Amino acid sequence: MTVRRLTSPDAIALAASDPSLVHIDVRSVPEFEAGHAPNAYNIPLMHMGPGGMTPNPGFAAEVQARFPRDTPIMVSCKAGGRSARAAALLEGLGYTQLSDQIGGWSGGNGDPGWVAAGGPSTTQTLPGRDHAALKQG
Repeated sequence: MTVRRLTSPDAIALAASDPSLVHIDVRSVPEFEAGHAPNAYNIPLMHMGPGGMTPNPGFAAEVQARFPRDTPIMVSCKAGGRSARAAALLEGLGYTQLSDQIGGWSGGNGDPGWVAAGGPSTTQTLPGRDHAALKQG
């Protein structure tokens, strides 16, 4: 199965209409805490560090510990690059219902991004959806 590439307006509509959809925001913890979609889970693909971004070695295990391979998942990031890599990685692990929001939070790939497209945002994280809780498995 191929990964569905969604524009920000399409991603916003899908998130609003499909209660079974799991939205995984793969941005770093500080980026996520600054603002995210209300129902998103934060499982960073990369961590922000003093020398720049470094891979999260637990990314695949953290997703696999929480979500079966047939879970409908939409991944998003800041501008579309990390989410595309995360979607490809998850596809390689056998996930079958994957969508990638191509414009990310701030816009990229010719897409305005979640915020500019009118997507809901918050700085409050639902219980169990922050990275600290998710990495504990």
